[in-house]
Amino acid sequence: MTDTAVAPARVFALVVGIERYAAGDTWTLPGPARDAVRFRAWLRAAGVPEHNILLHLAPADGYDPGVAYRPADHAALRRALVGELPALRGDALWIWWGGHGVLDQDERIRLYCADATEADRRNLDLESARRALSSDALPGFARQTWVVDACQTFEERHGFPLSLPAETLPAGERVHAHQQALLLAVTRGQRAANDPVGRTGLFSDVVLGELGAEAAPEPGPLFARVAARMEALRADGVTEQTPSVFLRGPGLDTSLPAPRAQARPGAGSPMLRLVEALLAYPMMGDRDERQTLVSALDPGIVARLPRHAVPRTDLVNLARTLGRRPDDLWQLYDAVTLLDDDPRRSDELRRAISELNGGTGGPR
Repeated sequence: MTDTAVAPARVFALVVGIERYAAGDTWTLPGPARDAVRFRAWLRAAGVPEHNILLHLAPADGYDPGVAYRPADHAALRRALVGELPALRGDALWIWWGGHGVLDQDERIRLYCADATEADRRNLDLESARRALSSDALPGFARQTWVVDACQTFEERHGFPLSLPAETLPAGERVHAHQQALLLAVTRGQRAANDPVGRTGLFSDVVLGELGAEAAPEPGPLFARVAARMEALRADGVTEQTPSVFLRGPGLDTSLPAPRAQARPGAGSPMLRLVEALLAYPMMGDRDERQTLVSALDPGIVARLPRHAVPRTDLVNLARTLGRRPDDLWQLYDAVTLLDDDPRRSDELRRAISELNGGTGGPR
């Protein structure tokens, strides 16, 4: 990528943060709208004019962003990508997206829009959007940086009754004018961690912490700093997600996954899947509700359980303590599903426990 500085007035951004979905409360994801507002604040502090920022939000109930914003439904986001961005004239473009995502069976990342329901999971195809903005449909904007904090879990594992709707965005002729860097929160098949108490995406929070004063920084050094932070979090057992960067442009077509930590006992994917399955329950974000759950377990099992205020750390401790014996994990299943009987979450929890137990046993 070029190292020529870009004037803040020539920097534009499409900023999306979706916390609330038409699918209902089980889809609510506290954090993305707040992260989007934080990113907007960084852009403004870096000198980017207010009118250069297209802010699309779907805040969760009870959160007031304190700034004017646009809707984040499929029609509004499609209009921004297809109609509004091509009408702008600038040198650098940010695409910031936080919300639910999935990897479809064609290995394409789909980003759910705010009006997605379980019967009609309205979404945007990330690859289609990238191709549209790399064509001559978008004049200028030689430097494009995409930050996407969304899951890439396999679509078929979610058990939806109907297939994903698909749409290819209109693109112009292929050109060599655009250099794109896509910074993705996870790699294929992974979930993007979200802190329901801090109300932030783990990856988004790291990226926001590594942004400097320049409105259009070089993506390579930025990603290197982000990757180092994420590696440290993996080494501490906070997460297993591995971010990656995809470079697209003249001589730049490559993918650069972040370096992985050495494998650690107890940090394999079955344990991670169990922790993520527990975090999918809204009650796990509340310390008192987690205490209610722990109180329902055998006192002899959890008497020496180390507790923590951060939900993920608290649940990692719980999963590791109970993971020593298969029956104790199924006791956890019984307690969780007694407090929240959502069938989709309970099915994923059952699968996660079964996987950690080597496929043995089941709910009693």
